This record gives sequence, C-alpha cells and structure tokens, in this order.
Amino acid sequence: MRIYPRMLRFRLADAAIVATENGGTTPNVLLQSMSMNSTLTAEHNRLPTESAIPLSLVGLIAMDMDSTAITIECIDEIADFAGVKVEVSAVTEAAMRGELDFQDSLRKRVACLEGLSTKVLAEVYEARLRPSPGLKELMAVAHKSDVKTLLVSGGFTYFTERMRQRFGYTYTRANTLGEHDGRLTGQVCGAIVDAAEKARMLRFIASTLPASRNRTIALGDGANDLPMLHAASMGVAYHAKPRVREQVKVAINVGGLDTLLALLP
Repeated sequence: MRIYPRMLRFRLADAAIVATENGGTTPNVLLQSMSMNSTLTAEHNRLPTESAIPLSLVGLIAMDMDSTAITIECIDEIADFAGVKVEVSAVTEAAMRGELDFQDSLRKRVACLEGLSTKVLAEVYEARLRPSPGLKELMAVAHKSDVKTLLVSGGFTYFTERMRQRFGYTYTRANTLGEHDGRLTGQVCGAIVDAAEKARMLRFIASTLPASRNRTIALGDGANDLPMLHAASMGVAYHAKPRVREQVKVAINVGGLDTLLALLP
C-alpha cells in the first residue's frame, strides 16, 4: 500500500493529540517547535569538577546516535523523501521532550515511510548524516585508552552499523526497519529500542567490565536517554532538551563531544 502525504498527516495528527492530552504542546505549536528551539539561548556548559572520573577507571562510554553522535534525526530526513519532514520532525521533537510515548510515536513515524525505496537510506547517510563535532576525537581517546564504546539508538540499524564501521564502536543497538522488494514496509521489526532498553544495554555491558574499570559514561539529548544517563556513573546531557538538562549534573551546551574530555583526567 502506497502512503500519500495527506494520509500521513492524519496519522501524525494522532501523535500530536496524544501530546496535548498528556499536558504537552498543541499540534500547531508542535509544528513550530524546530524553529522555536533554534532561537533559544544556549546555557553555559556544566562541567563540575566533582563529577570528573579518571580515564583509567572508565570501562564504557555509551551514547545516543541521533542529535548526539550525529547532527541529524535520521527519521526526519527519511521522511523528507515522503514529503512530510515538517510533520514528522514535530512529532520527533515532542517525543524527545518526553511529551509522547516513544514506542507509539516511533511506530506512527515509521508508518509514514511505507512505500519509500530503501535507496533513500543510502542517500540520507551519504548526503545528510554528519558526525557531531568532537566525535572523532572522543572515539580516538576511547580506543587509545581501551575504553569500550556503545552506540545505542531509538533510530535504525542501517545507520548504526555504518557508524560502527566508520568509528569503531565496540557495540551497537538500534531498531530494524522492515523492508520488502526494495521498499520500506512502514514497520519496525522486533522489539523497539526505547528508554528502558537503552538503560538495560548499559547495565548489561557494565556488568561485564572488570572491577578496576567499572565506571561508565553515557551521553544523550532526549527524554528517552534519561534512564541510561541515570544508570551511568556519569550522565551527560549533550545539547539536550530542557527536561534532560534539568535532571543530570553534567551538560554540554556549547562545543563538541570532545568537551567531555575535560572531565576525564
């Protein structure tokens, strides 16, 4: 079944209504959220010295992918090929602010992709996906110091696998987009990687670390990263939504991912 933009808007409107019922923003405000957020004045970085962890004690650095390890939200860019980027982006923003149930909102957004050629995934990766500033430097330090790395995402395996190959992550975990005859089915295969799964992955890998290097660090930007940030020895809000910045001690609001190195003496 081919999905057309008008039908997609009806599906996405359902998600916007849920946000309103849960005390979030109205649908019209959701559609304006991206431009509004870009006008907000960023806070200064919060890098309290008491949060510092000697790098020699760190065994794992975990991070979200979309808007953390990379500068885009992949699902929004894929939706651009279906002509509904504005609508999908608004729902993504609401979900990252914690105003929507993540699993339900992801299913609705992925449904918008039904019928698209799988070739658009390569186009997004090659033409639009950019690593966040400082990622290369942070990963280089992790590799040199024998720190394991985890890229865990509510996004998609197509992109996490390529990021693994490019930057050498030790582990990756993400959702798999359904495909059939070269087109996206509009469904997610298997269990969805949500906030709980992100935290579970961090705890599981942490349980395998030696006692001498059992400290963990997690970086993320959205509400679905909070359980993982809380589960880590150091949770870092990276250019994050207000709700996330409010709940963790360390926040990088200016600069790249390598700003974290200031707390890893």
